[in-house]
Amino acid sequence: MGSYRSIILVLTIFISFAIYSCGEREHITVLKLGHGLAPSHSVHQGMVFMAERVAEKSDGRMRIDVYPSEQLGSERENVEMLQIGSLAITKVSAAIMESFAPSYRVLNLPYIFKDREHTERVLDSDIGSDILRDGEEFWLRGLAFYDSGSRSFYTKDRPINHPDDLRGLKIRVMPSPSAVNMIRAMGGSPTPISWGELYTALQGGVVDGAENNPPSFYLSHHFEVCRYYSLNEHSTIPDVLLVSTKIWATLTEEEQRWLQEAATESAIYQRKLWAESERYSLEQAEAAGVEIIYPDKGPFIERVQPLYDQYKQDEQLYELIKRIQAKE
Repeated sequence: MGSYRSIILVLTIFISFAIYSCGEREHITVLKLGHGLAPSHSVHQGMVFMAERVAEKSDGRMRIDVYPSEQLGSERENVEMLQIGSLAITKVSAAIMESFAPSYRVLNLPYIFKDREHTERVLDSDIGSDILRDGEEFWLRGLAFYDSGSRSFYTKDRPINHPDDLRGLKIRVMPSPSAVNMIRAMGGSPTPISWGELYTALQGGVVDGAENNPPSFYLSHHFEVCRYYSLNEHSTIPDVLLVSTKIWATLTEEEQRWLQEAATESAIYQRKLWAESERYSLEQAEAAGVEIIYPDKGPFIERVQPLYDQYKQDEQLYELIKRIQAKE
């Protein structure tokens, strides 16, 4: 009889523990993060760092599962999934966000930032915070800006030393009105092509060149096709870490704080990785035979000034431009 009671007691304790454990597991908040970059990219590594910090801050009660390399869909598909709440977090270029929130258009203006330090001061200020919140009516809440460096021209057959060198060239651009207008202002022929199709387009002569930052130029292997890289640094467009407002609203205040703090910390961490990646990418491209050119930026800056004049008709955006330019 005593043996029977002992068995019952053990079973009762085991079942209670199992129920308690299941209950604990049910209270773990799991957020899915999908994006299109490779695991080797500094932005992906920054997001992995964010996931680690969330787990630490929450003592395991909150988890972010990161899916790179378009495992959950393309960049635009991920954004649409955020809008309906079927995906929690993604990363997009600010150039893509201009289709959803007008403030992001200003970040896409060529030479809006004086240098990297000025970029960071702006994005870390109340100006950056205002822009991150601008997409909420479209169910997209910005958490942080990731460093995406400065974009410059790379071409197959001739270097770009002056805007006039772009005449007659088809240059791949992101599907962004600002990017299209910039290439036209400089004299080139803008050709929107998806990132995944660009290598083949360059190889087959569909386009004569493209524009992007050094790590993207190197990691994409575009340096195998384009032998000239002109560092005119015409635009400094950050990446944006987004969370679905539908998912954000389901989180407790504590969970929101964990996520926001981890996102902010990951942006600082990613900047360091980016600087290292940028140096390494240029060194490797040059070692592979790419000619790195440092053209005079003056003619490029002068050529795009009419783009700023177009914003004078929009009082709100023009005021934002002046706030950015005046930021010390």
